[in-house]
Amino acid sequence: MTSPFLTRRRLMATGSAAVMTAGAGLVSPAQAQGIAPTPTMRGGANNYRPGAPIVERIGGGGFWMTGTVRRAGDGMPLTGQRIQIWAHTTEGHERDPESHGATLTDQNGVFRLEMPQIVPAFGQPHGHLAYDSGDFETVFLRPVMPSAKDTSLNVDFVLKPV
Repeated sequence: MTSPFLTRRRLMATGSAAVMTAGAGLVSPAQAQGIAPTPTMRGGANNYRPGAPIVERIGGGGFWMTGTVRRAGDGMPLTGQRIQIWAHTTEGHERDPESHGATLTDQNGVFRLEMPQIVPAFGQPHGHLAYDSGDFETVFLRPVMPSAKDTSLNVDFVLKPV
């Protein structure tokens, strides 16, 4: 049975825990730190082709590359931003020009591009995406898919103004 009384020992233990937790930032009030920019990933620029054309779809389709583009700091969605996409697919290697294409974000900062099914290259199913338009710092991403059977990959960019 627990005692309903506040003992000196319980007061000291509770007070000490509160002070230590607050010192660790766990109870302190939330502060707006801003949204950090997405860092470039190692290997993201492999087989990159500057100026890849904006396309409706890469190849025969069947796989969806989707994501969002937001501004660092305030997280505001960015409209009309060019995202280049390429990958090793059932229809071509990531170095082939026909395996590359670009798309633009919509009014909500969302992009979607259909492409052939991604297949493993060097043992990993992965895609490549790049933001390289100039208003923000260039970012190259190389996300690895959990499974080669996945039929979509969602990737989010947070861009830092230049």
